[in-house]
Amino acid sequence: MGILVNKLPPPSTQYTYSTSSSSSSNTIQKPKPKPFPLVSYFIFLSSSSFQTTMNLRPFPDRKISIAFSLLALIGGAVVIFTIFTNDTTNLICTGTPNTHQPTTIIPIQLRAILHYATSRTVPQQSLAEISISFNVLKSISPCNFLVFGLGHDSLMWASFNPGGLTLFLEEDPKWVQTVLKDAPDLKAAHVKYRTQLQEADELMKSYRREPECAPAKSYVKGNERCKLALTGLPDVVYDKEWDMIMIDAPKGYYAEAPGRMGAIYSAAVMARNRKKSGVTHVFLHDVDRKVEKAYAEEFLCRKYLKDGTGRLWHFEIPPAGNVTGDRFC
Repeated sequence: MGILVNKLPPPSTQYTYSTSSSSSSNTIQKPKPKPFPLVSYFIFLSSSSFQTTMNLRPFPDRKISIAFSLLALIGGAVVIFTIFTNDTTNLICTGTPNTHQPTTIIPIQLRAILHYATSRTVPQQSLAEISISFNVLKSISPCNFLVFGLGHDSLMWASFNPGGLTLFLEEDPKWVQTVLKDAPDLKAAHVKYRTQLQEADELMKSYRREPECAPAKSYVKGNERCKLALTGLPDVVYDKEWDMIMIDAPKGYYAEAPGRMGAIYSAAVMARNRKKSGVTHVFLHDVDRKVEKAYAEEFLCRKYLKDGTGRLWHFEIPPAGNVTGDRFC
C-alpha cells in the first residue's frame, strides 16, 4: 500500500477549513504533523479520477459510491485519531501487551464502519456537503456538537467527534427508539415543537413586534412569549455552549409539519449568546426551500455565511456582545 500511495498524484481537496493564530513566543517548536493529506488520500481512493488512473470499473450507482466514500472518511478519521491521540488503543497487533485502558474513541468509529459497510442505506447529504462539516470537525473536535435530527447519518456524525459531546434532537419518539436500538451509543432526545410550517410567514412578521424575541433581549430557555424560541428542549441543550450546530430537522415539507423556523432562530440566539471565545459553526441543510432560506437570511445572516455547496450553508457566527435594534442581521 505504501508503494501505491507514493505513486499517486497529490489529491485535490475542494473544501478546506483553516484557522489562524499568533504567538508572542520566540521559541522554535517542532511543528505537529498534520493529518489532512492522509484523509485526502482516503477520499481520493474513492474518486472517479483514481478509478480512471488505475483502470478500475466505476461504481455502478451513486449510493454505492457515496457509501464507499463515507467508509473512506470514517476510516481516515480512525487512522488520524489512532496516530495522533495518545490515549487511544492501537489498531495494529504488535505482539506486545497493550497497557492502555480501552476508550470510547475507537469503538464508535468501528461501529460506524461496520454499519455503513453492511447497510444499503446512506446519508441524505452528498459527499460534498458532508465534507464541509467533516473538515470543520477535524479542526475543532472534540467539541460540543448539537444536531437537529436523527437519521441514517447520525452514527457518522458521532464518529467524527470522538471524545466530544454529540447530541441529536428528534421529533418522532418511535424513530428515536428505532435508531437507538441499532446504535445504543448515540445520545438522542425526543423534543416537541410548537410551530407549524404554515405559520412561517406570520411568525416572521410577528417576532419583530415581540420584545422577548428582539436581538438585544433574545434568550431561549423559558421564553414562552417568543414562539420561535424552543422552550421544550432538554436542560443539557441550555446548559452547554455548542461549538457546532447542524440543522437538518424537524420536517419542513408539508403545512402541518413543525418547520425549521424555531430551530434556526434558537440556533442563532445560542450562537450570539456564546460566552467562550471563537465562533459557533451553524450548518443548515435544505436551503433550496423557501422557508429555510428566508429564515437563514433573517437570523443567521449572509455576512456570516462562510461557505456552502449543494443544499448546505455553513455559517460562522461570533458572540453578539452588546447589541441594539430589532434586527439580527
